[in-house]
Amino acid sequence: MKTKLYLYLFAAFLLSITSCKEEGRFQANSDDTTAPGIVTDVVYEPLYGGARFYYTPPHDEDLLGVEAVYTNANDKSFTFSASYFADSLEVYGFADTEEYTVQLFAVDRAGNRSEAVNVSVTPLEPAYTRVAESMEVKPGFSSFFLDWTNELEQNINVYVNFKYTVDGTPREFTSVFSSNLAEDRRFINDLFLSPEEKVSVSVRVEDMFGNATEMIDKGQISLYEDIEIPKDNWVLPNANDSIGGVPMCFGDGLEGRARYVIDGIIDQGDNLNFMHTHSRGRTGNSEDGNMPWNYIIDLGDYYELSRIITVQRHSGGLANISRGQYYRNENVGIYNMYIWDEDVDEWVQINQHKIPVPVGLSEIEFVKKGEAGDMAYMFPDDPQYTKPTRWFRYEAVKSFNGNYTLDDANCLSEITLFGRKSN
Repeated sequence: MKTKLYLYLFAAFLLSITSCKEEGRFQANSDDTTAPGIVTDVVYEPLYGGARFYYTPPHDEDLLGVEAVYTNANDKSFTFSASYFADSLEVYGFADTEEYTVQLFAVDRAGNRSEAVNVSVTPLEPAYTRVAESMEVKPGFSSFFLDWTNELEQNINVYVNFKYTVDGTPREFTSVFSSNLAEDRRFINDLFLSPEEKVSVSVRVEDMFGNATEMIDKGQISLYEDIEIPKDNWVLPNANDSIGGVPMCFGDGLEGRARYVIDGIIDQGDNLNFMHTHSRGRTGNSEDGNMPWNYIIDLGDYYELSRIITVQRHSGGLANISRGQYYRNENVGIYNMYIWDEDVDEWVQINQHKIPVPVGLSEIEFVKKGEAGDMAYMFPDDPQYTKPTRWFRYEAVKSFNGNYTLDDANCLSEITLFGRKSN
């Protein structure tokens, strides 16, 4: 037993020596003025707007890492670094595919730099120009949107300049979007223009290194028109009534009422204006489970649908300044949209929509975004109207919880539909 104890103590002693020695690498030594040796065996791999360097670091025991430095056409220098145990280093920010000179330095813990190793590199096309080339501008309903790809997921800013004339008065605006998503779509909303009032659009893309494209003309587009469909004549089936073989959901659990979803009033935490399935939403019978549940609306007339806005349950307190349940507990994260097609006498699925969870918002920003609701097009990639229909079905598929995998979405506050009346 004593032997084991001695072995444990000896191992702990060795570990403490090793740790102290390792920590010593990072302790500055002002007396050290000797520069480390240079990096050797340098080769590079071209990247989009950058380069990846492979090398052998010098065998200095106080080596901290390797730095790469280059200066762009605007005489601004950028420094990139890698720790001493890495054998490669990535450099980004090149504005084009011209040849650049990058200097590699070995750096020790006293801040001494080795002599520079100059490497000439020719990068691939940079990310910001690739984003600009991929960008598409498409007309929407009282809006237009931009699609782009950014496979490197680098931080970019997109400047959208758009102008149009209303009643003889020219108007011009600029919107700016920041993104690092591999694929992104951004909307310019609330442009209540007729198809004859065309919008001229141009874009500019810049990266975090100050590189930017010129303004790129995307031409003129005509927007589509739609209206908010009035809810006065909407009728709801009773819970578990079957419409086309699909049961109407149960939404009258606890404080919730199914009718609140089409009353034009959103839940703001103090008014309890939402439906609640009480975990038995499919039919109202517990044995039938909760999801998917179907909210079915008789529109009272025939309409061609264009888009939908859904508002979640908030329940964020009386002051209405905290996030509450927005984009999480009990709310619907994924839903399907159907219309009743009388030509085939069955429900036809139009689209599935996954409500994205915003990131980086303050509590009050969550409230504002939640109250505005989530907008989705019936046909998101090619905006158009559905066939004329009198019946609309909203099928709640999953909640936000468990990364959109759980069946615990009990609540919904409001559904608003847009489109045009069918002739």
